[in-house]
Amino acid sequence: MATLIWIIDEEWPDYKAELQLLQQSLPEAVIRYSSYDYREDLAAFGYRADIILAQNYADIPADVIARLEKCKGIAVYGGGYDRVDIKAARAKGISVTNVNGYCVEDIAEYVLAAIFHGAKQLTQYHSAIENSKWGAQAVGTTIHRLNGQTLFIAGCGRIGRFTGQKAKALGMRILAYDPFVDKQTMEAVGIEKVSLEEGFQAADFVSVHIKCDSTTENLLNGKYFSLMKPTAYLINTSRGRVLNEPDLIAAIKNKQLAGAILDVITQEPPSGSEDIFQVPGILITPHISYISEESYTELKQRAVANALAMLDGQKPADLVN
Repeated sequence: MATLIWIIDEEWPDYKAELQLLQQSLPEAVIRYSSYDYREDLAAFGYRADIILAQNYADIPADVIARLEKCKGIAVYGGGYDRVDIKAARAKGISVTNVNGYCVEDIAEYVLAAIFHGAKQLTQYHSAIENSKWGAQAVGTTIHRLNGQTLFIAGCGRIGRFTGQKAKALGMRILAYDPFVDKQTMEAVGIEKVSLEEGFQAADFVSVHIKCDSTTENLLNGKYFSLMKPTAYLINTSRGRVLNEPDLIAAIKNKQLAGAILDVITQEPPSGSEDIFQVPGILITPHISYISEESYTELKQRAVANALAMLDGQKPADLVN
């Protein structure tokens, strides 16, 4: 029977890159596609899949994994794999991979854009023009140079460190918290290791890069937001559930910090009626910080490489379980 490859996704406009790579190695393979609402397809053919390529929004819980009869691996498109029950997969002998670090530069660039957004307030000046204000009269808030301001990185893995290096080139002071990264590793790239409390107190900008799991959900809450400068901004490109959203909303409404730029929120995809969308001072983008032509290419190539390695019984490069 031909190898069955099952792609579960609603994100990509096409699969040309994957198909080319898969057909080179598996010319006889059958490739089937499903949306995130795939339960009927699971019963019809998915249970026979040899390999699954799944978008990181696709939920693959234990009861689904239990129904997979031949699957050797689940290759997730993306760094996050929190929607796959990796323990259930390993118990059934199914490997799970992500694609770690494929969008390091893209996320760092997003964070820098968010910093400039907070620091320079360019989008607010249109209303000043409409009110016939020009020059210094149009500037309603104090503007500072980035040189000498402090960026606190919460989560100093590969993305966090790269972001810190980029921001340091602007003359910023870089602080970071990460219980899994030692002081020497941070100092080697010009970053000072601090506690969460110290970082939130000192920061002009906080950039969150903390992995979301049961130990970090709602980790950043009102306790830390209350420590921030009233002029500081919070930026999150990790996972929405790392932040306590009600606490963040309350902190911004109470002017404990100036605002937030969020590429991720608790409920994704959202309905649009969530409270987080109704707060002046919070800018939300639709989880696009990782996107570029270059990141897409690397993501797809590595996801397929992981899938092929698992199919061949080899240890894939990005194994997470």
